[in-house]
Amino acid sequence: MAKALGSRGALRLRLLLSALKSGVSVPLTRTEASFGTSVTSTKVAVNGVHLHYQRTGEGEHAVLLLPGMLGSGETDFGPQIKNLNKKLFTVVAWDPRGYGHSRPPDRDFPRNFFERDAKDAVDLMKTLKFKKFSLLGWSDGGITALIAAAKYPSYIHKMVIWGANAYVTEEDEMIYQGIRDVSKWSEKIKKPLETLYGYEYFAKTCEKWVDGIKQFKHLPDGNICRHLLPLIQCPTLIVHGEKDPLVPRFHADFIHKHVSGSRKDMCSLGEPGSIKVSLQESLMLHLMPEGKHNLHLRFADEFNKLAEHFLQ
Repeated sequence: MAKALGSRGALRLRLLLSALKSGVSVPLTRTEASFGTSVTSTKVAVNGVHLHYQRTGEGEHAVLLLPGMLGSGETDFGPQIKNLNKKLFTVVAWDPRGYGHSRPPDRDFPRNFFERDAKDAVDLMKTLKFKKFSLLGWSDGGITALIAAAKYPSYIHKMVIWGANAYVTEEDEMIYQGIRDVSKWSEKIKKPLETLYGYEYFAKTCEKWVDGIKQFKHLPDGNICRHLLPLIQCPTLIVHGEKDPLVPRFHADFIHKHVSGSRKDMCSLGEPGSIKVSLQESLMLHLMPEGKHNLHLRFADEFNKLAEHFLQ
């Protein structure tokens, strides 16, 4: 059993390093003008820290974009900030405390860091005077979105998540350990992150994240937020890339199973014109056969179209 698990872990690590080389969560060094003059970028005081966010669009439907580990709005959601329908949506992309431009403080990972991010995210939108809004959460941002939807249901309209997990397994722990040493990351990924953070902060924060996420493995059932899933009331779309080297398929299935009123639609989002799902159900699992962890970047047009249909 251990040998088989080790083989799977080694394979996932090779896939992961390949995914990193293909450009997962690459920080941009462009100016705001690269997204268009309608994008504003500023900070606001929330819960004792100053949170950075970008804002674009003039639609009545507010949407908050929640980035992944070491990510920020501009690094993780360039195609969404640029291309989501600005007449239908007001798009806000935030940097969680300790990430991106929401520093100081330095990022830390107490056991409640996901709950802290969820409260920060909701309170940010409240500070910006949004009474209700939808969530697009990727990876760690997807976990934050699940918690926010469960704990603050009156504020959440709809939710789209991908690359998220509600608990941590031994297999997950091996995957996390495989990305601990950033010197093994490709230069294509490493150099822009060094530009954003400096190498020391980048490397130290990645190690701290691995230790932070691994601590859930020692809780009953590896629990992060699995106990909160039945509390989620908002319409939810779960998207999963079946070639995701970081988050195995069983995590998407678990989330899908434990939020009530669910059904499954399977089709390839990676092919033009292939969106065939009905978007009338309150919760769906949408599988992308060619999708990896960064499916919203690799298949940005198709992902944006799917998200817009669901949010409307």
